[in-house]
Amino acid sequence: MKTRQVFYQCQRCGHCCRWPGFVRLTSQDVLRLSSHLALSEEAFVQNHTHLNPDRSGLVLNTKENGECCFLEGVNHCQVQAVKPFQCGGFPNTWNFPGWREVCEAVEVETWEEGVV
Repeated sequence: MKTRQVFYQCQRCGHCCRWPGFVRLTSQDVLRLSSHLALSEEAFVQNHTHLNPDRSGLVLNTKENGECCFLEGVNHCQVQAVKPFQCGGFPNTWNFPGWREVCEAVEVETWEEGVV
């Protein structure tokens, strides 16, 4: 039996990059981002992150207006090729209340063979 699966394909509208909240970073995110930006991990952490308020780990800095520090111009992500795991999962693995009203992701229907 096949099961309907829904996947949302990002259109790079940038709304999630402007939504209030935190982008939590894994150690692999820090490694990829620092390498991409030609920075040492220490320099990346010092210049682009801060400790999450609940002290559970590092999060990306934001600009004064609340948008991601790597969002440039209208909707250009400076680190798109190596964006954090959390960013890559939006809106499929996480989202925020009301995300469908602002997000331009396109619904793509797939069918998965189920186990009987």
